[in-house]
Amino acid sequence: MKTYTIFDLEWNQSPHGKGDSVETLPFEIIEIGAVKLDGQGQQLGEFHRLIRPRVYTELHFMISEVTHMDMNDLNNHGEDFKTVITDFFAWSGEEAIYCTWGSQDLTELQRNLDYYEMVNPFPQPLLYYDVQKLYGLLYEEGRKLSLDAAVHNLELLSDRPFHRALDDAWYTGQVLTRLDAKQIAPYWSIDYYRIPRDRKEEIYLTFPDYSKYVSRIFSSKEVAMTDRSITEMKCYLCQRSLRKKVRWFTPNQKIYYGLAVCPDHGYLKGKIRIKKVDETRVYLVKTLKLTSEEGAREIRTRKEAARKKRSQRNRSRKQRPE
Repeated sequence: MKTYTIFDLEWNQSPHGKGDSVETLPFEIIEIGAVKLDGQGQQLGEFHRLIRPRVYTELHFMISEVTHMDMNDLNNHGEDFKTVITDFFAWSGEEAIYCTWGSQDLTELQRNLDYYEMVNPFPQPLLYYDVQKLYGLLYEEGRKLSLDAAVHNLELLSDRPFHRALDDAWYTGQVLTRLDAKQIAPYWSIDYYRIPRDRKEEIYLTFPDYSKYVSRIFSSKEVAMTDRSITEMKCYLCQRSLRKKVRWFTPNQKIYYGLAVCPDHGYLKGKIRIKKVDETRVYLVKTLKLTSEEGAREIRTRKEAARKKRSQRNRSRKQRPE
């Protein structure tokens, strides 16, 4: 039976700033809450546990202020992270579809798993439903709102507070049940915590109105942009390899844009985002989407603006005194 696990986390951080923060664990999970829904949106159960912190044993004042928790709660009622998370995955079940509000909870859960040297049980690639994104697509023209705002807009406010894990998970589940299941079904989100290790693990997804490709790790951006799998533009509707009308260009060294045309489906605009792994290594996320004549003009205009800016910068360098 298809089930959805909607979960939310609360975490603590160093109360003394980044200088005293553990690099591999900037946020230590102190609470997890989840609800389980069936395919018709009926709630099947709840999961809620506190976790006793081992790394940041003093509660950051902002965390205490927002969640109304204190260290006495966590020390007296919290359990070991490994025990809690093992129970959580057992409760969720192997076939669970995970849902969150935004992407950070999945990142921090996996980061905590790594810190405690636990096996990561999520499938790879990990596809999940980002309810914040889905709500924005259906109600806010793609804008991302806070959970509080979405709940108020949908008139879902209950006597439950916000900013505790179980309550936020419950509200997220309520928002999810108000979304048209058929409309949102194709719009999976991809978790980027575990990057494809080789060409076989690279991710290709096609959505109703765009496609997405997540690359393996490259030694540098320059090397990546010479790879055909990165630079090719293929129509996601007919799989035809396309000739470019505007070759890939970048206005800022972080994002590349391109334009191609499919004889059957028209203009296709491309966007490549450069994602850092460390100081030199990168992976790339490429999206391709059909666009109009106006959209094609915007790409050309953007390229011309980037060319002028580059020329201006080069002239400025030449005019600098030796």
